[in-house]
Amino acid sequence: KEEFHETIRYFKAMIQKLNIEVKLNTEMTIDELAKTKYDEYIFSTGVAPRTPNIEGINNSKVLSYPEAIKNPDSIGEKVAIIGAGGIGFDVAELLVHKHHSPEDQLSTFFETWGIDTEYKSRGALKEKSCPTPSREIFLLQRKTTKHGAGLGKTTGWIHRQSLKDNKVQMLGGVQYKRVTDEGLWIEQDGAETLLEVDNIILCAGQYSVNKLYSDAKAVLKQKIHLIGGAYLAQEIDAKRAIDEGVRLAHKL
Repeated sequence: KEEFHETIRYFKAMIQKLNIEVKLNTEMTIDELAKTKYDEYIFSTGVAPRTPNIEGINNSKVLSYPEAIKNPDSIGEKVAIIGAGGIGFDVAELLVHKHHSPEDQLSTFFETWGIDTEYKSRGALKEKSCPTPSREIFLLQRKTTKHGAGLGKTTGWIHRQSLKDNKVQMLGGVQYKRVTDEGLWIEQDGAETLLEVDNIILCAGQYSVNKLYSDAKAVLKQKIHLIGGAYLAQEIDAKRAIDEGVRLAHKL
């Protein structure tokens, strides 16, 4: 998600420029809210990862996707990812790629996709450099449809091809039976199989965190608004969340 670096930098700069008061590491409760007197209240409390009901899901091998994203170096060599939506693909991308310094990212990109920067090959295309994946990964979904069917129409093929090149095993029509110290037991086509993995990462969706908003309806007399993932948790979409915030700000 490197394209968001500049977006984050921009908002940080504007917060300082406009002298906006920001309070971090501060829990807001309904009692605290009741003491405040603002004209408008905007709740953008985000989402929380959903935990599927699978036997043994509390095993130490199991991690949520935020835990995996924050600490990728702690993930083992063999990984099963439960859920093949956008988040599942992102986590798989993160774990199969070796981390490169900013200086060699561009050259690595050219080699990976077979781009001849010296224009010696026809169409400036050459044989792709097959990467050595950092991990062995199983990307699992209950559906029998194509993995990543809901990805962006113009970029989805890139993510699918990247994972294919990195030998990610995409399994569909999977029933999750149980998690044990040995790994993840699944059923596919009527046969039970053990995936002997070091970690199981849950990318099985998320739910809106909006209890504070619901409680505030009965307490606050002023106008209150709900935006972002707290309003709709179907997909984590930064573009949509920013768009909602900007449009609401223009209305106020």
